[in-house]
Amino acid sequence: MERYGHAYNDLDSGKREPVTNDERRFIAVCHSELSPTNEHEKVWLKYIEHIRRPKRFHTLSGGKPQMDIVEDYTDTED
Repeated sequence: MERYGHAYNDLDSGKREPVTNDERRFIAVCHSELSPTNEHEKVWLKYIEHIRRPKRFHTLSGGKPQMDIVEDYTDTED
């Protein structure tokens, strides 16, 4: 990841056009068109799954997450 992470991200996001067949295959794997078969594809998908996973957090108030109460506020000049 340290060595190829930026290239993987650029290919996945479309910032970089694929040049080789391996890069075209990598993009197809990222778009779920093909299953990962090599280490690069498997590691990238695992990384993406990890960073896009919702963050868990715990509170000390009975285990329920605390929600901020947001009131509907409209700024008017009355």
